[in-house]
Amino acid sequence: MKIVADRDRCVGAGQCARIAPELFDQGQDDGLVVVLNAEPDESMLAEADEAVDLCPAGALSADA
Repeated sequence: MKIVADRDRCVGAGQCARIAPELFDQGQDDGLVVVLNAEPDESMLAEADEAVDLCPAGALSADA
């Protein structure tokens, strides 16, 4: 899996960072998504999928 974040679409809600803090953070200056691990191992796939699904701006995607 490869996680991609579109920072132009991100609204800084922070859902991703709350759901999967090992994979996502928010920028200190703008509050927008920062991908910490774009290629998570299998143990993190469920959390990555949940973060993608719950992003209110649709700023995250994950390719298999």
